[in-house]
Amino acid sequence: MENKNEVLRLSFAFAVRIVRLCDYLKKEKSEYTLSRQLLRAGTSIGANVTEAQDAQSKKDFISKMSIALKEAKETRYWIALLIETDYLPRDYKGIKSLRRELDSIIRLLSSIILSAKKALS
Repeated sequence: MENKNEVLRLSFAFAVRIVRLCDYLKKEKSEYTLSRQLLRAGTSIGANVTEAQDAQSKKDFISKMSIALKEAKETRYWIALLIETDYLPRDYKGIKSLRRELDSIIRLLSSIILSAKKALS
């Protein structure tokens, strides 16, 4: 996905990584329940960011971006749970960079929402 919008680019790239991680969990670990939750939340971030681009108002934009932020935080929860339950080893290839990427998305979304709220008042 080629886009100059950083949050769109990051959230799409993150969703691709989540899809691949969930595929690994299903094929290698035979884990379906938690991975389905991770897939839903992790791909929803970018979907909501994309919806926000065509928001009907500033309030609608803030609402969609806030949903994206909530989904990002939920994704962080599912990843932590998968690690704690040993479905994902702490040293699993790429898990540290995935978590750093998610933290960057959370910080970026928080900043965007804060700026949008300031512009609204």
